[in-house]
Formats: sequence, C-alpha cells, structure tokens
Amino acid sequence: MVNPNPKNRLNPEQYARLKAEVAAPYRGLRQFIYIAFGASGLIGAFIFFFRVLAGRDVDSALPNLALQIGIVTLMVFLWRWEQRRQESRKSGKNANS
Repeated sequence: MVNPNPKNRLNPEQYARLKAEVAAPYRGLRQFIYIAFGASGLIGAFIFFFRVLAGRDVDSALPNLALQIGIVTLMVFLWRWEQRRQESRKSGKNANS
C-alpha cells in the first residue's frame, strides 16, 4: 500500500477521496444515471399501467409497459451490484489493513 507523500499539499481527506475515485471511477455519475433512468422508467410504467388498465391502446401499451418494467428492474439490479462491489471493496480493504 502506498503511503501519502508528506511533501504534497493534499490533506488526508482529499487524499482519501482521490483514492476512492481511483478505485471506482465515475461512481457518482453511474449512481446518478441509475436513479435518473430508474425514475424515468417508473414514471413510464405508471403511465402505461393505467393505459392498459383503462383499455386504451392495449396493443401498443402492453409492450411499452413491459419495457419500462424491464428498465426499472435493470436499474435496481445495477444499483445493487454497485453497492455489493463497494461493500466487498471495503471489507477487503479492512481485511488487508
């Protein structure tokens, strides 16, 4: 493990944040995308569910409902996968320390 260089001008908090970013690049952006796409799919599923329930354009609304549910499911899966990877990194880090 590399120790921080005492000559650099980073405080320990900045150094820890940079190490976390190197371990999981663009994690915050990925989580934002998961939330945004999941919310969009949830809104779409809500709309298409009520179209199917009302019996309006069932032939086109049913496949769209399935697509929106699939998007929400995918985003939940990706979010949980990201969280499990983060937890395993933390537990592996604690075991190595």
